Amino acid sequence: MKQLYSKTGDSGETSLRGGVRVSKNDLRIEANGEIDMLNSLLGLFAERSLLLTDIQRELMVVMSHVATPEGKENPRPLHCKELTQQMEHAIDAATQPTGFVLPRGIVHVARAQCRTAERRLWAVHRQYPLDDSILRMMNRLSDYLFVLAQEKE
Repeated sequence: MKQLYSKTGDSGETSLRGGVRVSKNDLRIEANGEIDMLNSLLGLFAERSLLLTDIQRELMVVMSHVATPEGKENPRPLHCKELTQQMEHAIDAATQPTGFVLPRGIVHVARAQCRTAERRLWAVHRQYPLDDSILRMMNRLSDYLFVLAQEKE
């Protein structure tokens, strides 16, 4: 990156991959903002699980796919299916609570943010179809974060 700012967003627009200009409140930009927030939250406790670091990297790839305009090919391969399987193994191995759990701690904040990001992705998907593996991974990620939250904060 040559310089940190470009001044091209000062009028309320930003670019998708390839330079296509869209409003900063475009569904895809909103979804990527929610994913970015989730990824930042995950960084606060990523040392708990090597899988979380892989998920953080994959969220960056997901954001690039969300920002790829229709009709354009994204060269970055998705690994959502593999990560979803790994999360499912961890979820299946965890002890499940028998009642309601009061949300406490940063992992629950990340879990709630994950659900917000997932809802935004579904809104994007209805207008700009996404790979189904992205949506499945996001759904499973909130479950995985719930499991992690049950561990000591």
